[in-house]
Amino acid sequence: MTPDCDVAVVGGGVVGLAAAAALARAGRSVVLLERHDGLAREITSRNSEVVHAGLYYPPGSWKARLCVAGREALYARCERLRVPHRRLGKLVVASTPAELEVLERLRRTGTENGAPGLEIVDGRALRKLEPDVHGLGALVSPATGIVDAHALAVSYAAEAEAHGAVLALRSEVVALERAAPGWRLEVRGPSGESASLGSVAAVNAAGLACARVAELAGIDLAARGLRLHWCKGDYFSLAPGAPIHLQRLVYPVPGVSGLGIHATLDLGGRIRFGPDAEYVEHIDYAVEPGKANDFAAAGGRYLPALRPEWLAPDYAGIRPRLAGPGEGFRDFVIEEGSAYGLPGLVSLIGIESPGLTAAPAIADRVVALLAAI
Repeated sequence: MTPDCDVAVVGGGVVGLAAAAALARAGRSVVLLERHDGLAREITSRNSEVVHAGLYYPPGSWKARLCVAGREALYARCERLRVPHRRLGKLVVASTPAELEVLERLRRTGTENGAPGLEIVDGRALRKLEPDVHGLGALVSPATGIVDAHALAVSYAAEAEAHGAVLALRSEVVALERAAPGWRLEVRGPSGESASLGSVAAVNAAGLACARVAELAGIDLAARGLRLHWCKGDYFSLAPGAPIHLQRLVYPVPGVSGLGIHATLDLGGRIRFGPDAEYVEHIDYAVEPGKANDFAAAGGRYLPALRPEWLAPDYAGIRPRLAGPGEGFRDFVIEEGSAYGLPGLVSLIGIESPGLTAAPAIADRVVALLAAI
């Protein structure tokens, strides 16, 4: 096989685009394949758009290391390229004495991970920071922020193209196999036609479809303990006239299934609540209006004035989790396949939160893994 490019990147979300930009910047010829008719249409466009500080992840894990490295790289990129963002800070609120102990554990973990400026304040200080928020205390995270995820993705697309990368939309990978000296990809185009693409290396950054792409390449996900679970999260927006005002993001103490229903702000100051967590078998982005009562009850733990009639269905997102219902922490899988007979294949599996924050650092890791290939 004569390769058509050095690296084929499968997936045009923010992680795939960041990898394509980093690879092209490093001098590799890159083709990015995206099955939709636009970029960043799935996970990237359907999350909280939060820039995480690094509070929640076990020290030394990929999620911890890449979140912290990615956070600083992301803020620097946004400043340099004028990508809309705000470093507005976050409060993790404790509502019970037991949750105060959790705050201390989060503070220790976050500090060890490299999250700067963490401090715990009591209920009175919390009310001074956010008068509408009630709690026994809160962990203050000044490095947390928000970003326009689509604008960030577009900035990577522009950088990739500026360095010679080709971005192919409506191009779905339907076969991926070893073909010495690299990989052969069969790509289905917008009219159903097929084309073959040869590459020295391939990067699976397919997000919700990463399991399918991995299996096309010959990876036995079940045997390697890499079965993915789709986890849906709904969001509700606060009515514009509701008498609740926030200057920061507000989170409850995290639970087993996620970070809990939290209050976030977008760049226009609009308040949203979410996500909840529901494991699903099919992709469905509908939001059930009847959940407003549950969201109001969850948000009411730290915003007692919240009423269900002030909440309206907003949007939903689905994330590809390695941890199934009730299971504990699972880290990102970011690996090159030489050790199991698939040289030149970089697999990005289970890239959920904090994937948006970690995207710049994940991209650097991809470049490093392919440096000798």
